Amino acid sequence: MNAQSIVSKVWSFCTTLRDDGVGYGDYLTQLTYLIFLKMADEYSKPPYSRDVGIPEEFNWQSLKNETGSDLEVHYVTTLRELAKKPGMLGQIFTKAQNYIQDPSKLKRLVDMVDDVNWVMMGSDTKGTIYEGLLEKNAEDTKSGAGQYFTPRDLIKTIVLCMRPAPNQTIADPACGTGGFFLHAYDFITDPKNFKLDKQQKAFLKNETFFGNEIVANTRRLCLMNMFLHNIGEIDGDSLVSGDDSLISQPSRTVDMVLANPPFGKKSSMTFTNEEGEQEKDGLTYNRQDFWATTSNKQVNFVQHIRSMLNTTGRAAVVLPDNVLFEGGAGETVRKRLMESTELHTILRLPTGIFYANGVKANVLFFDNKPAQKEAWTKDIWFFDYRTNVHHTLKKKPMTMADLQEFVDCYNPENRHDRTETWNEETNPEGRWRKYTHEEILARDKTSLDIFWLKDKSLTDLENLPDPEVLAGEIIENMEAGLDSFRQVLASLNA
Repeated sequence: MNAQSIVSKVWSFCTTLRDDGVGYGDYLTQLTYLIFLKMADEYSKPPYSRDVGIPEEFNWQSLKNETGSDLEVHYVTTLRELAKKPGMLGQIFTKAQNYIQDPSKLKRLVDMVDDVNWVMMGSDTKGTIYEGLLEKNAEDTKSGAGQYFTPRDLIKTIVLCMRPAPNQTIADPACGTGGFFLHAYDFITDPKNFKLDKQQKAFLKNETFFGNEIVANTRRLCLMNMFLHNIGEIDGDSLVSGDDSLISQPSRTVDMVLANPPFGKKSSMTFTNEEGEQEKDGLTYNRQDFWATTSNKQVNFVQHIRSMLNTTGRAAVVLPDNVLFEGGAGETVRKRLMESTELHTILRLPTGIFYANGVKANVLFFDNKPAQKEAWTKDIWFFDYRTNVHHTLKKKPMTMADLQEFVDCYNPENRHDRTETWNEETNPEGRWRKYTHEEILARDKTSLDIFWLKDKSLTDLENLPDPEVLAGEIIENMEAGLDSFRQVLASLNA
């Protein structure tokens, strides 16, 4: 069975289950359990002959032998028992549930997975199948899965600029489904970039990537996504922790952080009050290594990511606009970030590229440095890919080709050799512009929320974007405004 036929079969069965009310996310979860069990079975046989820790009474063969209601009962028992196991095995099955209530369709899914030799299949093929399902799941707006899915062309562009290398450690404190890990892996294994020896391949597989993801189902998808791309061992320790990464100072520092922390400004925890109703309480992290104490989750991630880097570590982080202009703790963190790291590049992203509505985001690139009296940041280069740029997820998605001008300006192979494309007289429409540290400090609240291009829609009504794009941008702005009002209301209630 070739790759294309497998993809078609996987998709068609997903459509069948959707008619029974099983969404992409639930289907993907069940597929994860079954593929993992099937691959464990394949690894238990020659030439591998590995014991991956799955008891015989709950292995793949035991599942294949059951039918009807007995299959459903045995499947539920298997999920519950394997969740108690250590390492990656236990993480894959944490809080596992069966969402396929029709035993005949569960049997069909078992048979479909059994038809494929997953271990022998190339990691590219397995990854393509799984990544396709993850993207479909992100498109399902009702599930809310989009907040864990960063557009892959944006990730590829960030990785292209960061140029991860063999034997470097790479972390993501909010790794979602693992997109940054996979594309960093692809970059390092590309023969055009590096020729890896045996030791480098082993390091890449088991010692390069470390992540945190507090949502159990998303963490499960991430682990499976990594495993199918040849990252980690089926019988090894989990490379993704379920701990809240913001709780404490990191136990290790790394060479690189690539991250898109979850959207939403406030950190909170849900509890049940005396009346039995659920309420949310603001969560503030009191850490000695933080520059400022705040309940703003995004600002806390900036501080945490800086603490994750070793002395020469580098980071690229997707962050919402509020991190660039918010006063108080936000201003303190911006100043300290510019002092202790070289914050050298900010990419301003357009609306309409994320599955979550109301998101106005940027990518901040900074390099950690040893302590010194003078600020490390001398200049910050801005690329404005937002003003007069219009994208939608379906009809006009953002691609790597759209971001090629930014990559050229960034100059990944020697970022210290850069030239502004903006010039007040000769090219006022240039999107690439440099601001000095002194110019930033002189701005109100040390704001990094900088624009210099004119919005053409305000002056040229004949060149307005398509109605669909315009409506999408209006929705984005309204969603962003509503989110701000919700934060105000939550603060007042608190």
